[in-house]
Amino acid sequence: SLAVERAERVVLFGDSGCGKTTVLRLIAGLAVPDSGSVLIKGAVVAESGRVLLEPEKRGIGMVFQDLALWPHMTVQQNLEFGLQARGIGGSERDVLVRQALALVRLEGRAAARPGDLSGGEQQRVALARALVIRPSILLMDEPLSSLDRKSKEQMIREIVRLHEELQFTLLYVTHDRDEMSAIATRVVHMSHED
Repeated sequence: SLAVERAERVVLFGDSGCGKTTVLRLIAGLAVPDSGSVLIKGAVVAESGRVLLEPEKRGIGMVFQDLALWPHMTVQQNLEFGLQARGIGGSERDVLVRQALALVRLEGRAAARPGDLSGGEQQRVALARALVIRPSILLMDEPLSSLDRKSKEQMIREIVRLHEELQFTLLYVTHDRDEMSAIATRVVHMSHED
């Protein structure tokens, strides 16, 4: 059982295979609980094998470990994708994309493709794509695992800054102690059951 307060920064910490990613997938609606329930803002969104609220209606942004950027799309198109799926069109979509790129300090890179960007810039695009929908909850699944130490430290500062500025609830998965210490206001240690 896990309860997370609004605007909290919770790190799920533990060895590979202990279920950290599964917890995120359950919250996001990408997996369905076999038993028990998932509540968001007090409302049951899934329980005992049933989805009661679709993923796109949960107000959740997610940054995946492999970033999941579409290489054939520009940065702008990657960010627009989630907005289009929510029926946000035209000028409002353009404004939200510009704001998200400004948040992650990637103004002027909207026309670039992911392959033209550095690893740190790709990370920022993935973060902007998660934030462009203005989520109340942001899930991050080992998002910095492919970055070098300097880039990782810089992205940690950015994540904390954005959290403080936007006040979303953050659930962050890692098995890296330095990331855990720098990001968490609370740590949930997970381990394998025997």
